[in-house]
Amino acid sequence: METIRLSNGVEMPLLGYGVFLVSPNECERCVSDALSVGYRLIDTAQAYQNEEGVGNAWRKSGIRREDLFLVTKVWISNAGEEKAAKSIDESLRKLQAEYIDLLLIHQAYGDVFGTWRAMEKAYRAGKVRAIGVSNFQAGRFFDFAHYVEVKPMVNQLQCNTLIQQTGIEPIHAEFGTKMMAWGPLGGQGVDGIVKSEVLAAIGAKRGKTAAQVALRWLTQRGIVAIPKSTHKERMQQNFDIFDFSLTADEMAQVATMNQHDTGTIKFGDPQFVKYLIQNYG
Repeated sequence: METIRLSNGVEMPLLGYGVFLVSPNECERCVSDALSVGYRLIDTAQAYQNEEGVGNAWRKSGIRREDLFLVTKVWISNAGEEKAAKSIDESLRKLQAEYIDLLLIHQAYGDVFGTWRAMEKAYRAGKVRAIGVSNFQAGRFFDFAHYVEVKPMVNQLQCNTLIQQTGIEPIHAEFGTKMMAWGPLGGQGVDGIVKSEVLAAIGAKRGKTAAQVALRWLTQRGIVAIPKSTHKERMQQNFDIFDFSLTADEMAQVATMNQHDTGTIKFGDPQFVKYLIQNYG
């Protein structure tokens, strides 16, 4: 497995398994399958309500804790220093872990600075190995990163061959922040990746699928990808992307597919913010 090095020296796998929209009842089985395939990064969140499934799966797997990379996120209902601190301990309990490898602020709303203070304390106490944010658009990210003491090590964003997030890369670089891609194969208003003729043609030269090319394109950019599937065969296909590389010309060809550089969800739309807070805050 290829890795990237975060700003504090922590090595993070470039490919992981995501459990967004995986039901609590299905999560343990899915994560167990993913671990058996070879995935060692598992991405979950408090809001997914399946942290316990992740914890049960890795505990039963026999895999050493130091060989896993567990990611979870603090939800907006737990924003603020005191509530966030309690929620971090609760996530540790559900994950059955003494530490979390990467902890993120899930959304850029509520008392994010209070949440970050709790995360910094957890980081310094050894409860967390790395901290970052999720869904922070360029302006919001810069404002936040400028004022906090420990700079975000990761920003998880909607990112794939149709949503390439090139505009935020210089800002990430300024703070030493790595990008992590949710929705690396589409969804959330983006279709056509796995059926792309461009990706399929590139893959055909190597006996690879369009989806495998899409994931390889991300990881060659140094972006962590977390595809999700509930089918073990698809998990295996998504995992088998490190036995080939794309040429510079092919990377440039895929770059022309960009349609929505900053994503299809308008995180700054007051109606979206109102919806989140009223329904999940």
